[in-house]
Amino acid sequence: MDINEDAQIDTDQISDQRSGGGLAGLPIPIGGRGLVGTIITIVALLVGGGFGFNAMTGGSGQEGDNSTLREACSTANPNRFERTDCRNALYVNSIQDYWRDALPQTFGARYRQARTVFFAQAVNTGCGAADSGVGPFYCPADSQIYIDLTFYDELANRFGAPGAFAQPYVLAHEYGHHIQNLLGTSDQVRRAQQRDPSNANAYSVALELQADCFAGVWTRHAAETTDASGRPLFTRITQQDIQQALQAAAAVGDDAIQRRAGGAVNESQFTHGSSAQRQQWFTRGFQNGDGRACNTFGS
Repeated sequence: MDINEDAQIDTDQISDQRSGGGLAGLPIPIGGRGLVGTIITIVALLVGGGFGFNAMTGGSGQEGDNSTLREACSTANPNRFERTDCRNALYVNSIQDYWRDALPQTFGARYRQARTVFFAQAVNTGCGAADSGVGPFYCPADSQIYIDLTFYDELANRFGAPGAFAQPYVLAHEYGHHIQNLLGTSDQVRRAQQRDPSNANAYSVALELQADCFAGVWTRHAAETTDASGRPLFTRITQQDIQQALQAAAAVGDDAIQRRAGGAVNESQFTHGSSAQRQQWFTRGFQNGDGRACNTFGS
């Protein structure tokens, strides 16, 4: 993945709620240990849409202070792309730039921008209070993505997905849930789960695999996305990037997580799909480059 060093980063698409927006803004080394590792019991929610979490009520969102992030990610800082927060802000810009045009063209629906919230340790959301152990998640109640950036340390160290492109894969998956929310798919799935609770997990798997497919669709077009001035955000996406995304998808498959937890693989407990399924649907999205190819619910 080659980032255009001259690209402008729109930090307004981020709400920086990390200790006033500055203390956690230092570059996060890939080899470090994240906070997520201290809470293993809810590891199955990692990289998920947060069905268990999204069912929570209460709590409220809050505004971040982007002043430090804005300064750090400006073109005046030659080292900005060494920072995890600036790179992730760029990924968010690219994902939203793609869907802004693709959603109406593909599905005839208007895209509404969703902010990504950077937080440290804990956060209040429209879906309730959460801590870092939940992993990255999308909250449909306030249409925001939430991530403690130290999650990437956990993804690299505990789950064995250290590649740089694992990070935009995670974000693109969560924005896939935003697309589902805008299309009404998430509400349809929840109603189906209420009508047919015995198949609730199967509906959840279909929803998660579609988000993986949408992530693949964005990846196919990532090098076409631009900043507000029309400059490319990336100069190219490489085969190595694709392999890193696939490695991340496999690492957070339900079967891989169950094995890592020391238990037997139990497909009836799957909520996100197996490693093979997650790789399959990401690949399908990438190869087709069209969200209409992401019908994980069947005909």
